[in-house]
Amino acid sequence: MPLRRRIATFALSVSLLTGAAVALAPSASAVGSSACTVNFPDDNGTVSTNGVNYRSGPGTSYSSKGLVYKGDRVREYCLTSRGGKLWYYTKLLKKSQGGLPAGTYGWLRADMFIDD
Repeated sequence: MPLRRRIATFALSVSLLTGAAVALAPSASAVGSSACTVNFPDDNGTVSTNGVNYRSGPGTSYSSKGLVYKGDRVREYCLTSRGGKLWYYTKLLKKSQGGLPAGTYGWLRADMFIDD
């Protein structure tokens, strides 16, 4: 696990343990970076699994904007924890193999992509 991800995971754990993070229920609209609990310098990543839902919010209860596939590139901005999983707020760097346009923002579960 890259050092940046370990530090972010530790910071998130500390904030959750101290009660600093607030659990928000999904709303009907898309959720942007306001749902983040840990921000970090922008970093790039690559989707590591085929047919991953690119979600409108951090959790499986949010709608999918479409699918991304192994090799699709994203910019990571921040993360949060929902349902025991880490979720990253990202932006597609180029048109996805699933047809989503470059510049589309969405949420990916942390175990579905790798840091570059």
